Amino acid sequence: MQIILLEKVVNLGDLGDVVKVRSGYARNYLIPQQKARRATPEALKEFEARRAEIERAQAERLAAAQALAARLEDLVITMSEKAGVDGRLFGSVTHMDIASKLAAAGFEGITKSQVRVVEGAIKAIGDYTAELSLHPDVVVQVSIKVEGDLV
Repeated sequence: MQIILLEKVVNLGDLGDVVKVRSGYARNYLIPQQKARRATPEALKEFEARRAEIERAQAERLAAAQALAARLEDLVITMSEKAGVDGRLFGSVTHMDIASKLAAAGFEGITKSQVRVVEGAIKAIGDYTAELSLHPDVVVQVSIKVEGDLV
């Protein structure tokens, strides 16, 4: 299926590119998320007419993501979890836990899908690094310190 990208999509293309993708990917993800639109002749004409407006909105989102990244740059998140004597956690620290901790710290709008822990699942006490993908062009690293409540 031919689509017009309405914003930059990682590993696919930039704003305004006409690309061919699988139909399911377009119908189930790109079009409902308003990241793309079917590439019909009418849609192409409408896109070209609105191109400046769409580019301006994209630039504003990029500037907002860069400003948020600057605020998150040296942030250290401290999480206290129940742990055994050997330092292993009862359970694990998930992407959802990190996103909710960021929301509690005043960084609203960061979802669990934007969080990726570099070392994998956090199942022990220690220091870790998480990457926050705020925009396709803006990725910031945040330090996570997991402390244990001994049981």
